[in-house]
Amino acid sequence: MRFISALAAVSLTTLGLTAPAYAHPGAEQVSGSTASGYGGAIATVDATATAAGLEVLRRGGNAVDAAVAAAATLGVTEPFASGIGGGGFFVYYDARKQRVYTIDGRETGPATMTPTYFVNPATGLPYVFDEARVSGLSVGVPGTLATWESAAKQWGTRPLGSALSTAAEVADRGYTVDGEFRRQVTENAAAFGQFDASKALYLPGGAPPAIGTTIKNPDLAATYRQIARQGTGAFYRGAIGRDLLRTVAQPAVSSSPTSPWAYPIRPGVLTARDLAAYQVRHPAPTRSDFKGLSVYGMSTPSSGGTAVGEALNILEASPLDSATTVDKLHYYLEASALSFADRGRYVGAYTAPSVLKDLISDRWAKGRACAIDPKKALAKPVAPGPGCTPATAAAAPDNGMSTTNLTVADKWGNVVEYTLTLEQFGGNGMVVPGRGFMLNNELTDFNFTGTQGTAPDPNLPGPGKRPRSSMSPTIVLKDGKPFLATGAPGGSTIITTVLQILVNRLELGMTLPQAVAAPRAAQRNTAGIQAEPAFHTTYGPELTARGHVFAADAPEIGAATAIEFTRHGGQLAVAEPVRRGSGSAAVVHPAS
Repeated sequence: MRFISALAAVSLTTLGLTAPAYAHPGAEQVSGSTASGYGGAIATVDATATAAGLEVLRRGGNAVDAAVAAAATLGVTEPFASGIGGGGFFVYYDARKQRVYTIDGRETGPATMTPTYFVNPATGLPYVFDEARVSGLSVGVPGTLATWESAAKQWGTRPLGSALSTAAEVADRGYTVDGEFRRQVTENAAAFGQFDASKALYLPGGAPPAIGTTIKNPDLAATYRQIARQGTGAFYRGAIGRDLLRTVAQPAVSSSPTSPWAYPIRPGVLTARDLAAYQVRHPAPTRSDFKGLSVYGMSTPSSGGTAVGEALNILEASPLDSATTVDKLHYYLEASALSFADRGRYVGAYTAPSVLKDLISDRWAKGRACAIDPKKALAKPVAPGPGCTPATAAAAPDNGMSTTNLTVADKWGNVVEYTLTLEQFGGNGMVVPGRGFMLNNELTDFNFTGTQGTAPDPNLPGPGKRPRSSMSPTIVLKDGKPFLATGAPGGSTIITTVLQILVNRLELGMTLPQAVAAPRAAQRNTAGIQAEPAFHTTYGPELTARGHVFAADAPEIGAATAIEFTRHGGQLAVAEPVRRGSGSAAVVHPAS
C-alpha cells in the first residue's frame, strides 16, 4: 500500500515484480520500503503505522513503546488483518540482559470446546470452512490487548493508554482507501454484507469503497479511549466484553444482506468466564544455531519457531557449501517439506518441551537431511520422522492467509518482532456493533477432524485450547547481539517466507532488501509447490527437471518486514516493495 523509491523499482524489475501505482495515508510522513541509518528503526505494512512508531522512537520511547503504538494504529488502518479482536505472538530482545523473551497472545477456545466442535451434529460431517468461519463458533478469546498491556508493563516506558489515544486520533481523522484495502473488502463483500455493523463501516452504499475514499471509525476511537481510561478490564470483564460476547452468541445478522449467504450463521459459545480467564503466556523461545548464528523464534502454540529451526538445521546438515543457487533452492524446498511433515504430526498447543527440543536438535536434523536426494525431489507429501527413509503420508490443511507483521529496534539495541492476526482477512466478518473492531475466526486454525491417520492429531480442538499457528516472528543473534529480525503474514506460508528470507540472506548472499523482495515459493509438504510467477519462470524448469511439481501460481506470498543491524550501530529497515501494496520502513536518523 505505499510509496516506493526509484532505486527500489529498478531492483524489482530484475526480480520480475512491479511497483504499485498508488499511495497511502502517512506517505507524506514516511515513504519507501527501505531505510538505513541510526537511532532506531521500524518497518510495517502501513505508512501511518510506521509513522506512529517512528514518532515514539524520536521522542525517546523504546522498541516496545513503538511496537505497541504501531500495532494499535494497524488496528485502525489494517482492520482486516489485526486489531483488538485478534491475537498474536510478540518476541522481544532485551539489550541490557542480552536475552530473548516471548509473549503468547494467541486466541483461546471456550472451556466447553470438544474435539468435535467443528463437526455438524446433524450430519456427522465437518462444517465447510466458510460455514465455520462466518459464525460465532470461530471466535476465540482475543489476546491482542493483553499482549500490548503485558509488553508495556514489562519492558515499555509508556502506558498502554498513550498508544491507544494516539491511534484513536487516526480512527477519528480517517485513512484513505487504496487498491489493497479495496481488494480485501471486495473479497469479503459477501461475508461483510451479512451484518449491519460491517456493512455500515466497509460497504458504504452496499458496495466496496472507492479508491481515494476516507474511512473514519469513530466507534473504534471511542473504544480505544475507553480502554485508555479504564484499562483492559473494560474489554475482558466490562462493557466492551459484554458487547463482544453478545455478538458471538447472537450474531447481528442483517435483515437486508447485500447478497445471499450459502450457510446458516451459527452462534458461538464463548462465555464471560472464558473472557475474564484469559491470560497471556510467556514460554521460552525456540532456539536453533545456524552457522554461528542463534535463531530465536516462537514456541507453541505457534509452530513457526520449531518449523523454521528444524528446516535450518536440515539445511546445515546438507552439502551446501559449493552448491549452486538451484541446488540450494532444491534443498530449501525439501527441508521445508520435511519440517512441515514433522510439524503436522508432532506440534500442537500441548506439545511436550522434550518433543520440541528433539525437533530442533542437530541429531533430528541429520536423521531427516539424509532423506534428501541432491538430484531428485521426494514424492510429496512425505511422512514425518524420525528417520530418513522416504515415504508418503497425508498433509494437514491450512486455511488462514491474513495477518500482519512489524519489526522495531531502538537506539539501545532492543528489538521487537511482532506478528498479529485475525486469521482470515476480515476475521469472521463481524464488526462488534458500536465498538468498531472486527472479530477473529482463529478457532478455524484447529483441524476440524484428524489429519494423521491412526496417530493422534495434535491440533484438534479441546477445552480452553489454543489452535496451532504458523506465525514465525524471528530474531537472529550473532555473538549475543542482534544481527537480523524478520517476520511475515500469510497463513502457513509464513513459515516458508521467513525461512526463504533467511536462506536468501544467509545462503544465497543477497542483501536484506533483495532477500525480502526476491520471488518466493512455498513447499508445505503438499503435492505441488505454491510459487510466485517470477520464481516459477526463473527456477521452475531446472527444479521441475529434478522432479519438483508446481501447483497453480500465487500472485504473491507473504508481506514481510525486517531489520538488519549493520556496523557501528547502524540499522537497515526493510518492508515489502510491492507485496500487499508495498510496506513502509523508516529510521530515526537517516544515513546521508
